[in-house]
Amino acid sequence: MSYNINGKQHFAGTEKAVMVTSDREIRREICNSLIEKYGKEPGTLIVHELKICQGEARIDIALVNGALHGYEIKSDRDTLERLPGQIKIYNRVFDTITIVTGASHLEEVATLIPPWWGIKVATRMDSGEIAITDMRQPESNTNVDAFSLAQFLWRDELLDLLMRHNVGKEIKKLTRSKLWAYVAENISLEELKAHVRDCLKKRQAWRPDVLRT
Repeated sequence: MSYNINGKQHFAGTEKAVMVTSDREIRREICNSLIEKYGKEPGTLIVHELKICQGEARIDIALVNGALHGYEIKSDRDTLERLPGQIKIYNRVFDTITIVTGASHLEEVATLIPPWWGIKVATRMDSGEIAITDMRQPESNTNVDAFSLAQFLWRDELLDLLMRHNVGKEIKKLTRSKLWAYVAENISLEELKAHVRDCLKKRQAWRPDVLRT
């Protein structure tokens, strides 16, 4: 745990001067670490600012491979004002979630997030570089909401999934919101998760900053 004494940041037994971190710097370090870890695995997608639940929130970084991982950044320059609302939305769709926080927010963040979220702490070294330290590993989310997950899917992606189950023609005429509800009620969560990941990976209309392996 992190704490302040006489204007110094004590972290993992090592005293460091308190120097603030920024979103851009943390994002770069996290992205580089994900590329290093997963860059050689085929079928991995890294998306910045992924919209969730039709734009109710955006996760800073989403990693899509054999699961859907979310990374939320709260640098020293950020506030935690939006975090409680973000937590509720992120919990609906991600298999695992890790928050990457500046050291100044660590204590408060630890009291706000669910116990299954992972925690990484970003600190600025004396050299000026950003160091990311693991504080807690994420655990699996056992309460993914099928309807919220289905909202990732476009209409043709929903119909493609339903065609595998020989649904009647009347189903194909439903609005997209009703298709989300039908899929959530009639398709197993594991099949839905796999289809969402597959569709996200196949899409071509991503921004240039999206990374594929």
